[in-house]
Amino acid sequence: MDNRALFNLMSWMSPSYPIGAYTYSHGIEYAVEAGLVTSLDDLVPWIADILEYGSGTSDGILLAAAYRATQGHNLEALKEITEIGNAFAPTKEIALETTQQGRAFVSVIGNVSAEAKTLAALAEDWHGPLIHPVAVGIVAADHGVPLNETLTAYLHGFVSNLVSAAVRLVPLGQTDGQRAIAALADEVDRVTTHALETSLDELGSATLMVDWCSASHETQYTRLFRS
Repeated sequence: MDNRALFNLMSWMSPSYPIGAYTYSHGIEYAVEAGLVTSLDDLVPWIADILEYGSGTSDGILLAAAYRATQGHNLEALKEITEIGNAFAPTKEIALETTQQGRAFVSVIGNVSAEAKTLAALAEDWHGPLIHPVAVGIVAADHGVPLNETLTAYLHGFVSNLVSAAVRLVPLGQTDGQRAIAALADEVDRVTTHALETSLDELGSATLMVDWCSASHETQYTRLFRS
């Protein structure tokens, strides 16, 4: 990967990139209130399961599919991937989380880069929202950022955001937050490899407790996060 591609990828996945990721907890806020996540020892397996069986894996597969469709200039495939991605969110709040971040990502890219040509072409036929991983996959392909590195950076950002939410909610210390991120490195690597080798036909999810926490968060009495 050349320096420009690396610079772009680091910019897109930076916490300072204005997509509002810090406002979402992916159901962790309710999991903390319900006593399911109360320590570092609870948090690491909770996020590991999201990576392996939930949004981590599905986002990775969708991102990879969008990347390859963009490389092949296949707008029909991109529309199908986008429709599947929008339909795949298991709860209203997770749908909000991924579509709002996708919308913000597309808006910022459109204002700072002239290379996001596929997004413009897709917008002529698709007027619905783009979920975040699909938007990232399209933009990365248009900018020549390698897929493996894009997946790793995307999943690292996903993990970091969930850990950041837990640091504020449990609460955990900043050092414990970094311990959690470090403990999940191998899982991110496995999910990245899996996404590279897996087709949309194998898309699936099995994180029922995470989905329940996400659905329950909608009626939680006191909330700091939007999901």
